[in-house]
Amino acid sequence: MFTAYGPDHRRLRKLIAPAFTARRTDAMLPRVERITQALLDDLAGRPAGSVVDLREVFTHPLPMQVICELFGFPEGEPRAELARLVEAIMDTTATPEQAGATAASVHALLTGLVTAKREAPADDLTSLLVSARDDDGERMTEQELLDTLLLVIGAGHETTVDLIGNAVTALLTHPDQRELVLSGQVPWSDVIEETLRWAPSIASLPLRFAVADIELPDGITIRKGDAILPGYAGAGRDPEFHGPGADTFDVRRGVQEHLAFGHGVHHCLGAPLARMEARIALPALFTRFPDLQLAVTAEELQPAGGFISGGLRGLPVRLTPAEAPTSAPAPAGA
Repeated sequence: MFTAYGPDHRRLRKLIAPAFTARRTDAMLPRVERITQALLDDLAGRPAGSVVDLREVFTHPLPMQVICELFGFPEGEPRAELARLVEAIMDTTATPEQAGATAASVHALLTGLVTAKREAPADDLTSLLVSARDDDGERMTEQELLDTLLLVIGAGHETTVDLIGNAVTALLTHPDQRELVLSGQVPWSDVIEETLRWAPSIASLPLRFAVADIELPDGITIRKGDAILPGYAGAGRDPEFHGPGADTFDVRRGVQEHLAFGHGVHHCLGAPLARMEARIALPALFTRFPDLQLAVTAEELQPAGGFISGGLRGLPVRLTPAEAPTSAPAPAGA
């Protein structure tokens, strides 16, 4: 579905679209809240001042658990292997041999998932896709089934990891912006959209191919068959569209249009789920840890590497839980 075009793309997208309806997304909300609170409870149980990698203990496990529950992915080692393989897929420094080994491992992992769901279908979206494939094999080949699972399970969690992590990083490195949000002057939805514009989870997306000659205004022509590397990070900071302050994180920005979820027929089906996870995770985190601090300087934060991911390798923070009230609130009118 990611690289398909025209009728093939419509056929595959139609099969997966039921997995991301508004009804299904809304039904996931209690699960997202439960997972979020459980992760924050674990963090709150640590000594005040503890330094943790927030990516490892919160921003990664939250979307991972959500997408794996949605698709019935087994707990334990299979999920750890899935996380490892998704990171390997996005590593643009990999050698051909490493890429081949990753592809083989992905095939084995997802084949095992499909086999398990054929033998014991459950109330999950993998079972739904397997059923659609088996009831009418002409609608989706076995390879398309595996590729679709990789796309929605892999990209469905990794991109949300970076959305939440980038939003946290932006607020921790822009205290004035953080104060506007925590004081209620700016809604969390504006934080999410500005993060998606300023630091999209996918910086560049290989590859699209021109299906016809494309003449650009500056006289350059992209020829039919040419490879195209969309640069979402560059588009998000285009001063001709976003103004001279395009490279500045500003939650009060009036226009928050961006391409972080793609465009047109390839617009991300999981966008509502990703936004919902961030909308729950971010206020919950800062409510529990309003004085959260970076444990390193902003300059020491390491990008994920390669040119696909727009996230960070890790997010070291120092935990300072909110203080419990020392006395009951005064009666109204006192």
